[in-house]
Order: sequence, then structure tokens, then C-alpha cells
Amino acid sequence: MAAESGKIDPMHQFEVQTIWDGFSIAGHQIAFTNSALWMCVAAVALWAFMLMGMKRQVVPTRGQMLVENFVSFIDSMLAANIGKEGRKYLPYIFSLFMFILFANVIGLLPFGLVGIHPFTFTSHFSVTGVLAIMSFSIVLIVGFWKHGLHFFSLFVPHGTPMWLIWLIPAIEFVSFMVRPFSLGLRLFVAMIAGHILLKVLAGFVINAGNAGIIPGLGVGIPSFALMIGISALEILVAGIQAYVFALLTSLYINDAEHLH
Repeated sequence: MAAESGKIDPMHQFEVQTIWDGFSIAGHQIAFTNSALWMCVAAVALWAFMLMGMKRQVVPTRGQMLVENFVSFIDSMLAANIGKEGRKYLPYIFSLFMFILFANVIGLLPFGLVGIHPFTFTSHFSVTGVLAIMSFSIVLIVGFWKHGLHFFSLFVPHGTPMWLIWLIPAIEFVSFMVRPFSLGLRLFVAMIAGHILLKVLAGFVINAGNAGIIPGLGVGIPSFALMIGISALEILVAGIQAYVFALLTSLYINDAEHLH
């Protein structure tokens, strides 16, 4: 944040900062960063959330019902997209969905009011890309484990004319290989765009307030009201993006399971 010039840098919030220098392996420094810290926070929060669903009481508590509803939601999505084979992927897809959801929501919480600045690590492609590669790796492992070399028939859709047999597989292959990139990029772009917009609006509020009463009333108040609306929208986007990531992963696994 460039306070001395009256400007607010909207990209400063995405800067990865070292908290602990860590240790060195083969000449490479392994440091503990703010990104890693908030990954741990999201993991601990998710673990605490899941503890509420482990009680298995006959008369469920509100926390238990909430966990069970989330599990049922993901289970229904897998049943609809993969079929009965989808049940074995429930632990992974559920964990993926909930981890992304918690990461997105925690990054939007107003901890800055008490001096704690959350870091939205899903706004970094290095993180979303790793999650996408994990999902894509499962697709490849399932596809080759279950179908062997017949898995390559996925690149030749049913009904492909013979005179296009030289072109369609190449297009399908490129489309297939782009999947992990597009999967990670979609989440990364959605999160970084929303946070930049909120930061810009916050800059309007602060600078308008510092400029005087008239700019504060004319610019600051409308910007603050818009911030509230955008924040509500971002919470919705946080859930939607977690769902889209899980949904597309399930659709890709369906291709590996059924080759269509």
C-alpha cells in the first residue's frame, strides 16, 4: 500500500510473504509463507467443521445436520454425473469442494478490522493449478487402470466420419490436455478479480474520506455501499467456484469411467 502517495495498490494483497525462512534442500530454500499459513488455517477450520458431523447422534445437532447436508449434496452430484461408480470418489470430491469453499470464504472475512489480514491462496494459479493437476491425475490413473490403451478411444467420439478421423482426435486431445489449465485458471481468475474490485472500492472510500466531507459523501458512501453488495456477491461466487471445480472434476472422472 502506497500511503504516502494517497494510492492503494490492489495487487499488494496477493503478495506472497515469507513468515519463516524454513530450511534448505539441495540449495533450494523451503520457506513458510503467508499462503502456507492460511492453507493451514483453512485445513484446521475444515477439520473443526467436520468434527461436528462425527458425533452421529440419533437426534442430530445443527452442526451434524449441516455436515450431513454437505455430504449428501456432493453425493447427489456424483450420482447424477458419474452414477453408482461415483460413490468411491466421494471422499476426494467432498474434500476438494470443502477445502476450496473454506479457502474462498476465509479470504473474504473482515479480519482486517482486528489487524489480521487473511490471504486468499486460491487467487494464485500455482495453488489452483496444483489442485487441477491432482484432479487430472486421478482422471488419467482411472482411465488407464480401467480401460488400458482403450482409453485413447475417448478422443474419437462415436459417429465421427471417416474423412475427419485424422482431425477430430487431434482436436479432442488438445481439448483434453487443456482441461487442467482451464480448471485451475477459472478459479484463479474469479477470486483475483473480485478481490481487486473490493480493494479498488476500498481505496475510493479511504481517499474520498481523506479528501473532505463533500467527496466523502459523494464518492465514499456510494463506494462503501457498493463494497457491501460486492462482498455479498463474492461470498456467492466463493461457493459457486468451489461447486464448479468439484462439478467439472466429477464430469472429467465420468469420462474416465465411461469413455464418453
